[in-house]
Amino acid sequence: MKKYFLILFFLIAICNVIAQTSTQPTVDEQELIDLCKQKWLWMADKDMKKLDNLFDEKSVFIHMGGAGDKAQEMTTIEKGFIHYKHAEIFETSARIIDSTAVVLNRIRLTAVVGGNEVVNPFMVTETYVKKGGEWKLAALAFTRLMGN
Repeated sequence: MKKYFLILFFLIAICNVIAQTSTQPTVDEQELIDLCKQKWLWMADKDMKKLDNLFDEKSVFIHMGGAGDKAQEMTTIEKGFIHYKHAEIFETSARIIDSTAVVLNRIRLTAVVGGNEVVNPFMVTETYVKKGGEWKLAALAFTRLMGN
């Protein structure tokens, strides 16, 4: 009987190790998660040089009020049409599929839009492609969440 309990104990322990390992991001996934966090800071600081390097030339941006391309998003940030003041990040996950990655961020975004400060909860979907050894943002889409 002791033998069966020991076997059961080791099976449970192994399952726990596997479960904990699978929830930890890989090195590449962590690189993307860190890049996404940095991106929010660059957007808040209006660091146009870093954003220009990060955003792919064919990138698209989907907001609550519409969609645009890289040039439109750069103008929106630079001219302050939307000032991304602060993104409070609650959850981030990354999935890499070949040379494409999808990053999900559940955030509370404080922004200034049309001169008014607004705070909204979003799930932000970011799609990245690896080009020349660097991750480039191909798409960024905001989905407003209900609640906080």
